[in-house]
Amino acid sequence: MNNLFTGLIASKTRIRLLIRFFFNPQTRSYLRELAKEFNVSTNSVREELNQLTKTDLLKSEKNGRQVYYMANQDHPLFPELRSMVGKVMGIDRVIDGIVGRLGDLERAYLIDDYAEGKDTGIIDLVLVGNIDHYHLNDLSRKTERYINRKIRSLVLDKGEYNDLLLKLKQRPRVLIWEAKGK
Repeated sequence: MNNLFTGLIASKTRIRLLIRFFFNPQTRSYLRELAKEFNVSTNSVREELNQLTKTDLLKSEKNGRQVYYMANQDHPLFPELRSMVGKVMGIDRVIDGIVGRLGDLERAYLIDDYAEGKDTGIIDLVLVGNIDHYHLNDLSRKTERYINRKIRSLVLDKGEYNDLLLKLKQRPRVLIWEAKGK
């Protein structure tokens, strides 16, 4: 977990919680789910959740017996934390290094683990547009070296995207780039 947060925040669990909740603010999770995912005790996760809730960075909501936590998008530091998390995960480099240079690209989505704020080391992208695969592979390889993560891309034209839209909507996804006027 060598990233810009480690010098600022001592708790690895807190770093993982910030990444989980601030990368995709629609993410909602409960205590046991997070403890299992992070492979740490529920007590250590509870401590960090309580601290982040006390500072208003996270909100909690009770649903039956579960208490769900989510990012507080109204917090004054929300935009800055979200930006920092994007940098930690390398998404800013993906956008600058790949997405912004592909030419006839309409939209770019982050899907699956990263869309849920899980830094698994493999970034899955869905790219919609008319893209040169050779150029994409070259840009992906160069960007992977900078961010120390693997990038997998699924390139779809507009028709293919529309055909798969129902299936894609069932998976976690975040729109990370869209051409102006689309």
